[in-house]
Amino acid sequence: MMTFDALGLDAALVKATDELGFKNPTTIQEKAIPVLLSGTKDFVGLAQTGTGKTAAFGLPLLQLVDSTKKTAQALVVCPTRELCLQIVNELELFKKFLPSTNVVAVYGGASIGTQIRELKRSVQIVVATPGRLIDLIERKAINLDEIEYVVLDEADEMLNMGFQDDIEFILQNTPKRNATWLFSATMPPEIKRVSKKYMQQPVEVTVGKMNTANKNIDHQYFITSSQNRYEALKRLIDFNPGIYGIIFTRTKIDAQQIADKLTREGYDIDALHGDLTQQQRDKVMGEFRDKTLQLLIATDVAARGIDVQGITHVINFELPDDIEVYTHRSGRTGRAGNTGICMSLIHSRETGKLRQIERIVQAPFHKLEIPSGKDVCRKQFFSFMDKLLQRDISHGDYETYLPMLQEKFADVSKEEVLKRVASLEFDRFLKYYENAEDLNVRERERSNFRERGERGDRGNDRGGDRGNDRRRDTRGREFGGGGDYQRLFVNLGTKDGFYKASFLQFILDMSDLKKEVLGRIDMKEMNSWVEIDRKAARQMIEAVDGKKYKGRRIRMNDANSR
Repeated sequence: MMTFDALGLDAALVKATDELGFKNPTTIQEKAIPVLLSGTKDFVGLAQTGTGKTAAFGLPLLQLVDSTKKTAQALVVCPTRELCLQIVNELELFKKFLPSTNVVAVYGGASIGTQIRELKRSVQIVVATPGRLIDLIERKAINLDEIEYVVLDEADEMLNMGFQDDIEFILQNTPKRNATWLFSATMPPEIKRVSKKYMQQPVEVTVGKMNTANKNIDHQYFITSSQNRYEALKRLIDFNPGIYGIIFTRTKIDAQQIADKLTREGYDIDALHGDLTQQQRDKVMGEFRDKTLQLLIATDVAARGIDVQGITHVINFELPDDIEVYTHRSGRTGRAGNTGICMSLIHSRETGKLRQIERIVQAPFHKLEIPSGKDVCRKQFFSFMDKLLQRDISHGDYETYLPMLQEKFADVSKEEVLKRVASLEFDRFLKYYENAEDLNVRERERSNFRERGERGDRGNDRGGDRGNDRRRDTRGREFGGGGDYQRLFVNLGTKDGFYKASFLQFILDMSDLKKEVLGRIDMKEMNSWVEIDRKAARQMIEAVDGKKYKGRRIRMNDANSR
C-alpha cells in the first residue's frame, strides 16, 4: 500500500503526517501529489468533499514555497470563511516541522486592518475568500506579482455563489504563476471555460464518477404528507438517539422556525442562515463542533464550506431542486472512511424526482417507514439501557453511599427500581407517543389522491381545450393560464452564477416569502421568469426590485408590463 514517504514528500512533511496518524494517502492525494510536486504543471482534480483534497494540494505547496522569501508565493482561493479557516488549520498541522513557513487567512467578517498587518509580515501562503481578496488587491494591501501557485478549491461552489468574475480577475492579476491547480466536486461548463482560458494542458484526475455519491452513505427516504413533515422530522430524530447531524431546508425562514420549535421542545439545536451576523455564526458553529449542539439546521448557502468530522446523519427536510446540491448535502456525512446516513422527507409526488437523483448519483435509495410511536419509545428505551450498563462508576465514591441506598430500597424490589428509573427517563416520550398517529403515506392514500386528481382534471376539461394548456407546479396547483398566478420578470440569470435552487432561495430570502407561493421558475442566461401567487407578487417586487446584486441593479416587474 502507498505511503506518504513514497510520494516524494520531504521528511519534515512525512513526519507531520505520521504524527497526525496519516499513514496511507487517499486516492486523490496519491494521484495529485506527485504531479503537483513538479511545480510546473496545471492540474484539475475532480473529487467529492471529504476525500482529502486539502492535503492533496497543501503538502505540495508547503514543499514548493521558499521560506527565505518574505513575500507570498502561493494563493489558495476558496468560497467561504469556514473553509478558509479549515484549510489554514490543516496547513498549520502539516507545517509543524517547518517553523519558518507562514500561512495567513484573509476573509470577510473579520478586521481587515489586522489582516493587512499580518500580510506585511513574512508570509509564504495566503488562503483567501474571493471578496476579501479583491478588497485587499484594490487597497494595494496585497501584491500578487510574486504568486507562483494558485489553488482554486471547491471551484464549482465559488461559481455557484457568483464569484466567476472575481476568479478571473485574480487569475489575470497573477502573471508570474508557474501552475494553477483547480479542485472541484463537479465539472460545470463554466469551470471548463476557466480551465481552457487560464490553464495550459492541465493534468486531469477524477476520483470516482462526477456527481456520484459517497459509497459509505446509506440513502434513505420517507414518504409523508406536507402537513406531517415537521412531526416526521421529530420522529426520525427521536428514533436515532445518538444522532449528530445537519438538517437542510430551502429557506432561512424555514431553518429558523424549525430550530425555534425544536428548541422549545427540548432539542439541542440551532440554525445557520444568512441573517446571522458573523459573530452569531461563529458561536453556532463553535457549539456544533464542540457537540454542545446535537443538531444544526441550515440552508444550502449558509452551510457551504462547513467541514465537521463525525456527522452521523444528514436530513433533507425537503429535496433540493438540483442534483448537485443533493450530492453536496449528503457529502457532509460518511467522511474519512466512516459510514453515514442521508435521510430525505418527501411527498408522494416527488418519487419521480427522487429516482432521477438516484440515477445520477448512482447510489441506491431505500424506502423506509417513518417509525411508529411505539418504535420510537422502544429504541429510546434500549439506548438508555445501553448507556446505563456502559456507565463508568469507577471514579465516584459510590461505595460510601451504597449502605444508605440499600437501606432506602430495602423494601423495594429490583424490578420496581428499574421501572422507576425508566419512568424518570421516559415519561415524556411515553406520554407524547401514547396515541401517535401513523405519519406514512400508504399506497391506498396515494391511489385515492391520484383518483381525485384525475376527477379534477376531467372537471377542468369542461372549458374545451383550454384545460390542456394549464400546468401544475410541484405542489399540484394550477398556474400558467392566468388564474391566481402572476408572471414576473427579473434581470438575473445563470450568467450571474445562479442555478435554480440558489435563485429560488435568493428571492425567497429577500422577500421573506415561503416557497408555497411560487410556481414555475424559467431561467435563461441573462433573465428569469417567476410565477407567483398574485397575493404575494407585490411583496416580492417591492423586496427585490431596485436592490443590487454584485453591483448591478436588480429589475423585477410584471412580465406583461414590460
